[in-house]
Amino acid sequence: MRGLLGFTILFVTMTAHGQPAPQPDPAMAAPAPASTVPAAPENLPANNTSTLPLLPATAPAELPRDLTPFGMFMSADIIVKAVMLGLIFASVLTWTIWLAKSLELWGARRRLARAQRSLAAARSLAEGARAAAAASPQVAKLLEAVETELHRSSDLRDVDGIKERITARFERIEAGIGRRMMRATGILATIGATAPFVGLFGTVWGIMNSFIGISKLHTTNLAVVAPGIAEALLATAFGLAAAIPAVVIYNMFARSIAHYRALYADASVEILTLVSRDLSQPATRPDTFDPRRRPAAVPMAE
Repeated sequence: MRGLLGFTILFVTMTAHGQPAPQPDPAMAAPAPASTVPAAPENLPANNTSTLPLLPATAPAELPRDLTPFGMFMSADIIVKAVMLGLIFASVLTWTIWLAKSLELWGARRRLARAQRSLAAARSLAEGARAAAAASPQVAKLLEAVETELHRSSDLRDVDGIKERITARFERIEAGIGRRMMRATGILATIGATAPFVGLFGTVWGIMNSFIGISKLHTTNLAVVAPGIAEALLATAFGLAAAIPAVVIYNMFARSIAHYRALYADASVEILTLVSRDLSQPATRPDTFDPRRRPAAVPMAE
């Protein structure tokens, strides 16, 4: 008993003089985890959030304007709108001329070809005049000029002089027919030459307004600048859409009218050939090719 008491006194003495105490087993006792959430101050209510930092609110992006062609047209400046309306009218006029002139040329060439076949199959002017005049009003003008010249010629034996005068009449008639066929094609040439520049004027005006808006808003954000520039460029697109078909249609009509004038010249050559054939036969009266009219009594020179 005395030995155990002495051992206890010795252990307490060693511990007091800084000897390491035996460590407890970690598996036997684990410390409780500390809470990471800071405790709320005791002097504030639990539902008070006025001192919490507020996150910056994200401003919603500005929605762009309607960038369809119709939407851009409605949002454009009044000058740009006027330019685009003028170009739309020019485009409608171009296609209207194309339709009307195509039908006119198609019918005229068809009638002229039928009249030319009648003249080519005839052996005399009186034989083919009625069918040719009924087939084509333009050929009827040539036949009328022949009849007028034969009535005014006193010496029917002057074949060369009569043919020369008839040829001069034919040239004037052909020139008039060509000018009549070229009607309205000058409008196509004007539209084709000026529409791109008119559209460019609308573009310049719209871009100028866009830059003025940039200076007023003090921003170069593309979302703000892009709609105005797109509206301005739409005017150029309208100009090209009006000019390109006008140029193509004008060139097409120029070739078609040249072909028509060649056919008309062929018909005048057929008539002139029949007149020369009739004049080479003194027994016939070339000035009376209309069977419905009674031949006039013109004394023949000895």
